[in-house]
Amino acid sequence: MKQKNPFGEDILPCSEQPLTGFFRDGCCNTGEQDLGSHTVCAVVTDEFLEFSRARGNDLSTPRPEFGFDGLKAGDRWCLCAARWLEAEEAGCAPRVMLRACNVAVLEVVDMERLRQYAVDLN
Repeated sequence: MKQKNPFGEDILPCSEQPLTGFFRDGCCNTGEQDLGSHTVCAVVTDEFLEFSRARGNDLSTPRPEFGFDGLKAGDRWCLCAARWLEAEEAGCAPRVMLRACNVAVLEVVDMERLRQYAVDLN
């Protein structure tokens, strides 16, 4: 069964290149084992990647032992909702693909805040 986005629709894929998601299925699907709630489909920026690295989560350095090439600006990635919110409060949140976010993001971030960063709304 497909998970839902904040609009109650089937969640859209976030990225297959690089392959993202807690389950590495290309979507921001979540479940009990996803303690970080990787539910925000973000379009990462250099500023956000540096912010994340400074907080101890280096997403830009390749880790070939894990099949991870490292992210670069413009890549889409399923971020932890709390980290996205932390970045937003610090003024460096990346834009989001709201229809590829998981409805579970609303447990951490309110819809109006997410809408301000959405790149996939008309």
